[in-house]
Amino acid sequence: MKILYTAEASVQGGREGEARSSDGNLAVKLSVPKEMGGPGGEGTNPEQLFAAGYAACFQSALMLTARRQKVDASASTVTAKAGIGPKGEGGFGLEVELHVFIPDVDQETGERLVEMAHQVCPYSNATRGNIPVRLYFEEQPLAIS
Repeated sequence: MKILYTAEASVQGGREGEARSSDGNLAVKLSVPKEMGGPGGEGTNPEQLFAAGYAACFQSALMLTARRQKVDASASTVTAKAGIGPKGEGGFGLEVELHVFIPDVDQETGERLVEMAHQVCPYSNATRGNIPVRLYFEEQPLAIS
């Protein structure tokens, strides 16, 4: 594989610290969510960052595959839900749900495009066989709660 770009980020303080990219474009405070026994607060967390990255990458893959099929997916919405929890054999694991909405696209076409994007997306390729990833084609954009 020929590497086209390498992202670099450093964290100090773990889940209660700060994350910064080498180019300075990303600088975020991290905090442990209340659901995981932390204080919550204004910081983000690794799962939110993973969900945002996966959703952005998947939407780009979706737009690419849709364009190849002569479908306009430029107004699509991809919502990723990244869950974390204890694994039965110790440690923690992740799971992901991807909810995809494409205006004016029927269910059958939408599901086919979502599956095609799942084969192209680098995040999907990285997680395949490692964590559960569930795909959903939605008739309306998923509201973020």
